[in-house]
Amino acid sequence: MSTNPSPPAQQQDPPGGTDGLDPQPRDEMRDWTGRDLLAGKVALVTGGDSGIGRAVCVAFAKEGADVAFAYLSEDGDAEHTASLVRAQGHRCVAIGGDLGDAKHCDDVVARTVDEFGGLDVVVNNVATQESYDMPEDIGDDQWLRTFEVNVHSFFRVTKAALPHLSAGSAVINTGSVNGLRGNKSLIDYSATKGAVQSLTYSLAQSLTGRGIRVNCVAPGPVWTPLIPATMPDSKVEEFGAQTPMGRAAEPDEIAPSYVFFASEQLSSYYTGEVLAPVGGETMPG
Repeated sequence: MSTNPSPPAQQQDPPGGTDGLDPQPRDEMRDWTGRDLLAGKVALVTGGDSGIGRAVCVAFAKEGADVAFAYLSEDGDAEHTASLVRAQGHRCVAIGGDLGDAKHCDDVVARTVDEFGGLDVVVNNVATQESYDMPEDIGDDQWLRTFEVNVHSFFRVTKAALPHLSAGSAVINTGSVNGLRGNKSLIDYSATKGAVQSLTYSLAQSLTGRGIRVNCVAPGPVWTPLIPATMPDSKVEEFGAQTPMGRAAEPDEIAPSYVFFASEQLSSYYTGEVLAPVGGETMPG
């Protein structure tokens, strides 16, 4: 458990990196003991180089999976994540590039299948965000870019993966508490996360007959490089303090939700669900 209720004020250039974070996040699943829940499986995680994505990659490897992950440009973080997966005795491939580009979404899936011979679990986790004071400050290009990365890539990657998925496979989308209740300074981001949750419901209904489960993890505040790379100092310094628990989550605290949804043994009767680890916040509906 984190002992820091909120981090000190700090900034990074987007997209941010783990090495510059103060404090360093817990994102390596060092205390996780696997039970072969994903033995023999192949997983693809987008946005897998750091934060929640890194923790998920390592947790899946500890559960017996080979892992491919996609990332934008943070080569140092990507190399470290790949080394953590390989240290568990499993294969790993890191695929750099922009998932806001439709062709790259197809390429990421094709590369994964080429490397590993199949695909069983897809985690759509990549995201971008920018903080704005007023709706008028959000330019059209920014609005469209947020949707390209945060929503369109989720559908495109899933669509490209479907020919390779079979009964027992799982798709897990990363939503957000902001998609559940909105956020006045993250309007475009919140809109995309609401869309992700509706996309999850719709895909789950569509794919149930094929035995493919589709679920969503919608975390509250989590301490990752995205935060100081996209928020002003004042908001970084207060990050997570508004939750009933009084702090942001560590990525290692969120990754077990993905293991739950990825494992048919644990969640065979779950599809179209949103699991919200939000630090004690409750919301109607």
